[in-house]
Amino acid sequence: MEISLTCRFAALSHPARLDVVQLLIRRYPDKVPAGEIAEILGLKPNTLSTYLADLVQTGLITRTRQGTSLRYAADMAGLRDMTDTLLRNCCRGRADLCAPVAFPDLTGDRSMPDRRYHVLFICTGNSARSIFAETILRDIEGDRFEVFSAGTSPQSALNPMAVEMLRAKGHDTSGLRAKNVTEFQGEDAPEFDFIFTVCDRAANEACPPWPGQPMSAHWSTPDPVKATGTEAERMLAFQHAYGMLRNRIAAFTALPLHTLDRISLQHALDGIATGETAQ
Repeated sequence: MEISLTCRFAALSHPARLDVVQLLIRRYPDKVPAGEIAEILGLKPNTLSTYLADLVQTGLITRTRQGTSLRYAADMAGLRDMTDTLLRNCCRGRADLCAPVAFPDLTGDRSMPDRRYHVLFICTGNSARSIFAETILRDIEGDRFEVFSAGTSPQSALNPMAVEMLRAKGHDTSGLRAKNVTEFQGEDAPEFDFIFTVCDRAANEACPPWPGQPMSAHWSTPDPVKATGTEAERMLAFQHAYGMLRNRIAAFTALPLHTLDRISLQHALDGIATGETAQ
């Protein structure tokens, strides 16, 4: 059944429904439980249930069942169809009126330049996961990438078990420190080519757009700092996070970055998060 353009825009005209869609776009390709959405946005479960049903019906989000849980994700095909239909209908094919001027570099076949790339990994505390990612990428491909990490609410110091894990893996930890993301938003900050969020809390936050239109992706990684139990059990959680990030970074560095157009590259970055890394 064809969904009318007015129905889709009507669904997004409500601020809370728009908040849901924006959250799921930031978390894409994650499939997020309704309870987590309600907690993040401060919505009552019954109210959110109505909003989710409306958004599913209008083809703006998807709903899948995992065990006993319903999970929701942004329907990127539906959202693209909505904006494409608007431009086709209102502009009648006149590209001079409705060309995608906001993101001109996302269209066509422009690929990444073949040079040293600037990469930023973002987490909330910048004490473990983003520090892992920064260290791993720098040690694997430091000649190809200038690597940084930061936190939206950074800790005052790195997590001791994270530092111990890195040293055990043979990494140099002498220059590592927790940093605030604002350090990389000033006039003197590097212009990034890639920005990855590696924790859900950081991805949930509405951040201003980065200059230069960097490629971005969300690589959700369980927080080892929250692990409980014996020291061995907690260290196992750090091992799991380290291994997950190392595998993703290895897949990222294997991509032929300067030969992929931006749309293909975005699909590949999202695929790394879901394990679908075929090129």
